[in-house]
Amino acid sequence: MDITTIVGVTGAFIILVTFMLNQSGKLSAESRSYDIANAAGSLILVTYAFMLNSIPFIILNGVWFVVSLKDVLRPNKK
Repeated sequence: MDITTIVGVTGAFIILVTFMLNQSGKLSAESRSYDIANAAGSLILVTYAFMLNSIPFIILNGVWFVVSLKDVLRPNKK
């Protein structure tokens, strides 16, 4: 497996596990942990998109990262 694939799989894995934990009720979408995981996964996927030179994927995950980071930095977040 090459480094590009490893980066992509890692980012997707983080986001998918976070989603599954939320759907199963084990991780609230209102928690800081949820937002941190989404920010980390989407930032890794932005890196992956740059490696592929995929502009649509850079935009999608860049927005996902900014929105998640905004919630991470919100002072009253649990």
